[in-house]
Amino acid sequence: MQSKQLKYIKEITDFTPEIAIILGSGLGELANEVSPVAEIEYKDIPDMPVSTAPSHKGKFIFGKLEGKNVVLMQGRVHLYEGYSSKQIADIIRLLKDLGVNTLILTNAAGGINKELSVGDFMLINDHISCFIDSPLIGANNENYGTRFPDMSNAYDKDLKKLIKKVAYKNNIELKEGTYVQLKGPQFETPSEIKMLSALSADAVGMSTVVETIAAVHCGLKVGAISMISNMACGVYDKPLSGEDVTIAAEKAGPQFRKLIKEIIKAL
Repeated sequence: MQSKQLKYIKEITDFTPEIAIILGSGLGELANEVSPVAEIEYKDIPDMPVSTAPSHKGKFIFGKLEGKNVVLMQGRVHLYEGYSSKQIADIIRLLKDLGVNTLILTNAAGGINKELSVGDFMLINDHISCFIDSPLIGANNENYGTRFPDMSNAYDKDLKKLIKKVAYKNNIELKEGTYVQLKGPQFETPSEIKMLSALSADAVGMSTVVETIAAVHCGLKVGAISMISNMACGVYDKPLSGEDVTIAAEKAGPQFRKLIKEIIKAL
């Protein structure tokens, strides 16, 4: 049985995307490089959560990018906006129902590891999820996946190899690390960052992990890249602001967009 959301989208377009890209801060302009077939605002889709974060426009864009059938989420939804992990998981399952088999996740993140610098790109090779509610809590839908999904290869190893190869070929420095999602919206305290560092986290943010868990559960291949938009609280003696994050994300945007486009081309 089709969900109301899937039915609504199918009434507008019968386009079948193979790759979904969730655009984090600084990547919204990638939407302008898609040859569009359809654009659908979240607010028009029945029961669809709506983006409220700055610079997140809140719409699906269906079309061709580098010759591939894609759907872009120009803006995501976050736990700090008042949405639940389950609502975020339902969006990922909607992508699966639309035909997506590969999910590329992007975000702006705070650097914890001092080997990272503002403007760096970090390939996520693992995550820490224990600070957020799992999107799989509640009755399991066997149509999407098993009750107890394995997370040992959450970020698909073949996709990670491809992303590293693409970055190297295009002379784009790409670091690697473990990402941790917290709920936000407040930035972390210095003591919290010390704790996360002790847990082996290299970068911290307010998205991505919930999406990854839901995607792995329903059989999607996941690749994820963080753009380091600031150093986390207490790493250096400097206060944090959302404006600084936005400025850093916009500055790194052109290079980030190039990397994502080359990844799509190589898939």
